[in-house]
Amino acid sequence: MLTHARVFGHVFNPLSLYWCHGPGGELRCVVAEVHNTYGGRHCYLLRPDETGTARTGKEFYVSPFFPVDGGYRMRLPPPAQRLDLTVHLDRAGGRAFTATVRGTRRAASPAALLRLALRRPWSTLAVSAAIRVHGIRLFLRGLPVQPRPHDDRTPENAT
Repeated sequence: MLTHARVFGHVFNPLSLYWCHGPGGELRCVVAEVHNTYGGRHCYLLRPDETGTARTGKEFYVSPFFPVDGGYRMRLPPPAQRLDLTVHLDRAGGRAFTATVRGTRRAASPAALLRLALRRPWSTLAVSAAIRVHGIRLFLRGLPVQPRPHDDRTPENAT
């Protein structure tokens, strides 16, 4: 699993990934759980090919600057000592967005997690703030805002 840890009660995970393996250790699928800043969540069931690449249509409102159209192409190789993921959003006019995640594997013991939480207490809050600041910059540059569709997966529409 790749996700942010909850730090002092706060967490925001724009993307969490779950690599699902069969009894023999073979990769069966990857579940990509996407959260938006409105409190909504959507999961994609992905079946990466031999290169670790999976494709799926975009079905969830993530950004006020992109409508719910196009498709994702994700490079999701199983984590090894190094992690190197890429997510592209392709729309009719071309590639609209690219995000990358890179890192080095470390053990997640309670002591190691506590050290990281004390060393970087605002890490998950910083992710949430950076997304919002970037959105404000895009808005100030005049990028048109796409209205958020009615979506039963958001908390304000939950019964």
